[in-house]
Amino acid sequence: MTTFNDRENAFENKYAHDEEMQFKAQARANKLLGLWAAALMGKTGDDAAEYAKAVVKSDFEEAGHEDVVRKVSGDLGDKSSADAVRAKMAELLPQAKAQIMSESDN
Repeated sequence: MTTFNDRENAFENKYAHDEEMQFKAQARANKLLGLWAAALMGKTGDDAAEYAKAVVKSDFEEAGHEDVVRKVSGDLGDKSSADAVRAKMAELLPQAKAQIMSESDN
């Protein structure tokens, strides 16, 4: 039974690790999205960083990522559509995952 328990624990640990990495990657992608949107709004420096933090926090309002899309597209107004924001999110997620993976390798 110990071999079975060891395998079960290994699978549970891998699942927990994968979920944590996915959470970190999505949060990083939201931060990158916030920085992108901040640049479109003409924000720089601390203002851009604060806006990016607000975008990350907006993801905790409800399940899924539509809360982030609503915030960013609403803040951008006519500078970008909700579909463009979703496309940018999809573009940034692999970049965010790569950043997280390179940080975990160090």
